[in-house]
Formats: sequence, structure tokens, C-alpha cells
Amino acid sequence: MEYSELYIKRIRALCRERGIAINKLATMSGVKQSTLDNIVRGLTKNPRVKTLHKIALAFNMTLSEFLDFKELNDYAFDEDDD
Repeated sequence: MEYSELYIKRIRALCRERGIAINKLATMSGVKQSTLDNIVRGLTKNPRVKTLHKIALAFNMTLSEFLDFKELNDYAFDEDDD
């Protein structure tokens, strides 16, 4: 699984758990609908930390809470990835 797929799954899972549609998340977070759509569809592989922070706040989480989940913590980067 690609790194970008991990936070896509995280966003979708949190939306599902909390009954929030992606368009509602865009409104709640202040992230443009098109930006959020591009992230969730995998077109934006490396969103800015500021964008992820806004999304985390919309879920009433800190950025560290948002990024603290098993799949991401267990992810191993290839040594030649930069």
C-alpha cells in the first residue's frame, strides 16, 4: 500500500465513523472541496501539513492524533524514497 493511501483510508474511516460526508468535511475544515476531493481520490499524493492540520481540526483532533494510527505507525519507507 502506498503512503498516500494510508491517510486517504484514515479520512474516509473518520468520516464514516462520524457520519460526515466529504463535502461536509470540506466545509467544516475550510479546505477547498476540490483539494479534498483530489486528496481522497489519490490525485494529491502529498498534501501540505497545513491542509492535514485543518482536516484534523475538523475532526476535533490534533494533527498528531490524526496521524497516530496503526497502519501509518507500522509503515516502512523504502530507503531510496525521498
